[in-house]
Amino acid sequence: MTLKNLFLFASLFVVWRCGDISQQKLNNTQGVISDSAMVVSARAEASAIGAGILKNGGNVFDAMIGTELALAVCYPYAGNIGGGGFMVYRMADGSLGSLDFRERAPASAHKDLYLDDLGNYQQDLSKTGGLAVGVPGTIAGLFAVHEKFGTLPLDMLIQPVIDLANKGYAVTERQAERINKYGPIIAETSGKASIYTQRYQAGDTIKNPALARTLSTILQDGADGFYRGPIAQRMAQFIQEHGGIIQTSDLADYAAKWRDPVVTQYQNLNVISMGPPSSGGICLSQMLTMLEPFDLKTMGHHSADYIQHIVEAERRAYADRSFYLGDPDYVPVPSSQLLARDYLKQRMANFTPEKATLSADMGYGHLLPYESSETTHYSIVDQKGNAIAVTTTLNGGYGSKLFDPELGFFYNNEMDDFSAKPGTPNMFGLVGGQANAIAPGKRMLSSMTPTIVERDGAFWMSLGTPGGSTIITTVLQIILNTQEFDMTLQSAINAPRFHHQWLPDMVQFEPFKFDSLALKQLQEKGYLIHQKENTIIGKVDAVMRTADGRLEGGADPRGDDAAIGF
Repeated sequence: MTLKNLFLFASLFVVWRCGDISQQKLNNTQGVISDSAMVVSARAEASAIGAGILKNGGNVFDAMIGTELALAVCYPYAGNIGGGGFMVYRMADGSLGSLDFRERAPASAHKDLYLDDLGNYQQDLSKTGGLAVGVPGTIAGLFAVHEKFGTLPLDMLIQPVIDLANKGYAVTERQAERINKYGPIIAETSGKASIYTQRYQAGDTIKNPALARTLSTILQDGADGFYRGPIAQRMAQFIQEHGGIIQTSDLADYAAKWRDPVVTQYQNLNVISMGPPSSGGICLSQMLTMLEPFDLKTMGHHSADYIQHIVEAERRAYADRSFYLGDPDYVPVPSSQLLARDYLKQRMANFTPEKATLSADMGYGHLLPYESSETTHYSIVDQKGNAIAVTTTLNGGYGSKLFDPELGFFYNNEMDDFSAKPGTPNMFGLVGGQANAIAPGKRMLSSMTPTIVERDGAFWMSLGTPGGSTIITTVLQIILNTQEFDMTLQSAINAPRFHHQWLPDMVQFEPFKFDSLALKQLQEKGYLIHQKENTIIGKVDAVMRTADGRLEGGADPRGDDAAIGF
């Protein structure tokens, strides 16, 4: 199917274009409503391709492939084939599962990879250039999905994306600002000019014929076309020329892994989320369980009491995260103990509403490693009622800033999500734990939290968000906004958000959107309030089943996101 035909399909759909959040009503604002299916992603082009695949008879997993690859074309800031991610699914019959296609450390990586001879952490090496690159997992993940669940032939899923790359996409105002900002470091890191070192303005067109050729090879040769052969040889050579250590054997050895999701009950909800090496599912489950005994609705939305209770649950979950969580193939993760209701009741035993709990007094003592906020999420529900939540990332904006002009994509900088030197602060004053130390072939810890929620045993919601360490708290607040306060999905997404992650011991608020009296009451209890201009906490793309059985697509107004349904 051609891109032109896909956009003809899109004209049959309802498209939600979000404006400035300040213009949104936060009470009963409704997103896109459809009768059968919905795709919500960071770009209208990607949502249109995913929706077109569904319209042509594909299922939610077929649509995942087209949507993911389209984001690699038109949202290179975080969309990718040079990164990785996680997927959580719920079939129409209620069966559940999840897929881990997180990046891995190369075989020659070691725990002291970023330390100099004196043991000092060389932070730039884990953030930019070839040494920051983990072995990509996205393509392996897509082919694992297609092999297990796909129904349409791959050419119907990938050719529209190839057409998009060849014909180009229109640059948005936000996108132009980002490319212009990052262009110099991309040029410096990659060593030459490229399509992403030019200056752009809104409305310009970016074509990527190199990526189209790469995707054509993948279409012809499958996953082996990426992980073996000329493309793999080019990747290894290019990364090594820029200081990296990935070998062709690292690429050939990569495999996505099917894992059991984390499932927890909150009131009449079953919350299904990603397990380790994502920390999202365990932390989200811990927070919901710690909060369930309290009457949050009576406290009032965004009251001082409400914010305080959530902050204290967040504080305790993030403290546990830093000490216990890592790649379960390398370290024992005590999931059942961390999720035990008696344990979580004990964790809240020292909470008192009269004053803030000091993070310095909390146990399990290592801070979180820095994690960039430049990730992307999409949610899809098909006509049969199958649902997925998918979060993928390059880690930093444009990943390692290493762009391969011959292959047409950015490489990730996921190695920075490891604890480069456990117990020692990095440039952000943050410290990581031994469970997330670098090891050959190991997957780095993540906060990505793709989540599906059942209500009274039936599908209710698919959601997730970018946002680094704020991902988990953002997903938590969307669930509480809808469950406790009966908000529409779009209203729940539009509502301002806050975040606490144990250390540093402060509460981060989206600026100038919260009641000043509530903030003053929190300060009087000992909470450090942090507000600054342009702070965005999360960028949620979600789908919810409405009371009348239709679907509401919620696209976050904090980005260029779009929901398309039919």
